[in-house]
Amino acid sequence: MTLPPIDVWPGDCAQLDALLAERIYQFNSRATGYFDAQSFGATQRDAAGNVLAGISGFTWGGCCFVSHLWVAEEHRGKGLGAALLNVFERNAIDKGCRIALLSSHSFQSPGFYQRMGYAPQATIDDYPVGHTDVFFAKRLSPAA
Repeated sequence: MTLPPIDVWPGDCAQLDALLAERIYQFNSRATGYFDAQSFGATQRDAAGNVLAGISGFTWGGCCFVSHLWVAEEHRGKGLGAALLNVFERNAIDKGCRIALLSSHSFQSPGFYQRMGYAPQATIDDYPVGHTDVFFAKRLSPAA
């Protein structure tokens, strides 16, 4: 049997990413019984509407994952990242999540995440080459 050719193209693959994410979610939900995935995002904007900082990720199956957290360079060190992470965690707790997960490269902000209560779980050396990716987790406490 001859398989059809595989097409490879550079650049943004937003539609393909969405399709693959949906197919994987369908499989994972059937396998686990969790059909509660929900994406989440939050931003801080200035008076002109420019994004100063943002966070995005998702909740699913009692867990939440931070996909991206970014603060504009001139606003770093002022508590904005912590505020966004706290909003993310509160949203996760409200959805019944018990654990928060994220990763950070060694040149990004692993120290920040540790100060926020995240514990390193695993590292991947040479991602990218010459650096390390650190995978973190934090147990979440239900609202009192």
